[in-house]
Amino acid sequence: MNSVKLIGRLGAKPEVKTFENNRKVARLSLATNESYKTSKGEFATETNWHNVVVWGKQAETLESNADKGTEVSVEGRMVTRSYNDKDGVKKWITEVIANEVAIVEKKESAV
Repeated sequence: MNSVKLIGRLGAKPEVKTFENNRKVARLSLATNESYKTSKGEFATETNWHNVVVWGKQAETLESNADKGTEVSVEGRMVTRSYNDKDGVKKWITEVIANEVAIVEKKESAV
Protein backbone atom coordinates (compact mmCIF):
# COMPACT_ATOMS: atom_id res chain seq x y z
CA MET A 1 0.00 0.00 0.00
CA ASN A 2 1.35 3.42 -0.98
CA SER A 3 0.35 5.76 1.86
CA VAL A 4 2.15 8.77 3.33
CA LYS A 5 1.23 11.00 6.27
CA LEU A 6 3.34 14.07 7.05
CA ILE A 7 3.01 16.98 9.45
CA GLY A 8 5.38 19.87 8.90
CA ARG A 9 5.83 23.53 8.06
CA LEU A 10 5.80 25.18 4.65
CA GLY A 11 9.18 26.44 3.47
CA ALA A 12 7.51 29.04 1.23
CA LYS A 13 4.08 30.27 0.20
CA PRO A 14 2.42 27.58 -1.96
CA GLU A 15 3.01 27.97 -5.71
CA VAL A 16 -0.46 27.86 -7.26
CA LYS A 17 -1.31 27.52 -10.95
CA THR A 18 -4.78 27.83 -12.46
CA PHE A 19 -5.67 25.87 -15.58
CA GLU A 20 -8.13 26.86 -18.34
CA ASN A 21 -11.00 25.05 -16.62
CA ASN A 22 -10.27 27.00 -13.37
CA ARG A 23 -8.87 23.86 -11.74
CA LYS A 24 -5.95 24.70 -9.46
CA VAL A 25 -2.81 22.89 -8.43
CA ALA A 26 -0.59 23.92 -5.52
CA ARG A 27 3.02 22.86 -5.09
CA LEU A 28 4.36 22.87 -1.55
CA SER A 29 7.79 22.57 -0.05
CA LEU A 30 7.17 20.87 3.32
CA ALA A 31 9.77 20.56 6.09
CA THR A 32 9.45 17.78 8.66
CA ASN A 33 11.70 17.50 11.71
CA GLU A 34 12.94 14.46 13.58
CA SER A 35 14.56 14.84 16.97
CA TYR A 36 16.88 12.21 18.35
CA LYS A 37 19.63 11.67 20.89
CA THR A 38 23.18 11.36 19.57
CA SER A 39 25.66 8.74 20.76
CA LYS A 40 27.06 11.47 23.06
CA GLY A 41 23.65 11.92 24.67
CA GLU A 42 22.96 15.29 23.06
CA PHE A 43 19.68 16.13 21.39
CA ALA A 44 19.77 16.85 17.64
CA THR A 45 17.17 17.65 15.01
CA GLU A 46 17.21 16.55 11.38
CA THR A 47 15.04 18.35 8.82
CA ASN A 48 13.74 16.58 5.70
CA TRP A 49 12.13 18.42 2.77
CA HIS A 50 9.22 16.98 0.80
CA ASN A 51 7.65 18.07 -2.50
CA VAL A 52 3.84 17.98 -2.20
CA VAL A 53 1.24 18.43 -4.95
CA VAL A 54 -2.34 19.43 -4.02
CA TRP A 55 -5.26 19.70 -6.47
CA GLY A 56 -8.70 21.36 -6.55
CA LYS A 57 -10.47 22.99 -3.61
CA GLN A 58 -7.65 22.10 -1.22
CA ALA A 59 -5.22 24.00 -3.47
CA GLU A 60 -7.56 27.01 -3.37
CA THR A 61 -7.71 26.85 0.43
CA LEU A 62 -3.93 26.76 0.71
CA GLU A 63 -3.58 29.64 -1.77
CA SER A 64 -5.62 31.97 0.43
CA ASN A 65 -4.82 30.61 3.92
CA ALA A 66 -1.24 29.29 3.94
CA ASP A 67 2.11 31.04 3.91
CA LYS A 68 5.72 30.29 4.74
CA GLY A 69 5.86 28.69 8.18
CA THR A 70 2.25 27.44 8.22
CA GLU A 71 2.01 24.00 9.81
CA VAL A 72 0.04 21.53 7.69
CA SER A 73 -0.94 17.88 7.82
CA VAL A 74 -0.76 15.98 4.52
CA GLU A 75 -2.05 12.52 3.64
CA GLY A 76 -1.47 11.05 0.22
CA ARG A 77 0.68 8.76 -1.89
CA MET A 78 4.32 8.86 -2.98
CA VAL A 79 5.04 9.13 -6.72
CA THR A 80 8.37 9.16 -8.56
CA ARG A 81 8.37 10.52 -12.10
CA SER A 82 10.85 11.69 -14.70
CA TYR A 83 10.98 14.75 -16.92
CA ASN A 84 13.44 16.36 -19.31
CA ASP A 85 14.92 19.67 -18.23
CA LYS A 86 15.44 22.64 -20.57
CA ASP A 87 18.72 21.09 -21.78
CA GLY A 88 17.04 17.75 -22.55
CA VAL A 89 18.61 15.98 -19.55
CA LYS A 90 16.36 13.40 -17.90
CA LYS A 91 15.66 14.24 -14.23
CA TRP A 92 13.79 12.31 -11.55
CA ILE A 93 11.59 13.76 -8.82
CA THR A 94 9.70 12.21 -5.92
CA GLU A 95 6.49 13.92 -4.80
CA VAL A 96 3.62 13.32 -2.41
CA ILE A 97 0.29 13.59 -4.25
CA ALA A 98 -2.06 14.77 -1.50
CA ASN A 99 -5.53 13.35 -0.94
CA GLU A 100 -6.14 15.33 2.27
CA VAL A 101 -4.52 18.53 3.51
CA ALA A 102 -5.34 20.39 6.71
CA ILE A 103 -3.91 23.56 8.16
CA VAL A 104 -2.78 22.72 11.71
CA GLU A 105 -1.42 26.12 12.73
CA LYS A 106 -0.87 29.39 10.92
CA LYS A 107 2.44 31.11 11.57
CA GLU A 108 1.86 34.45 13.25
CA SER A 109 3.30 37.30 11.23
CA ALA A 110 5.83 39.54 12.96
CA VAL A 111 4.41 42.90 13.99
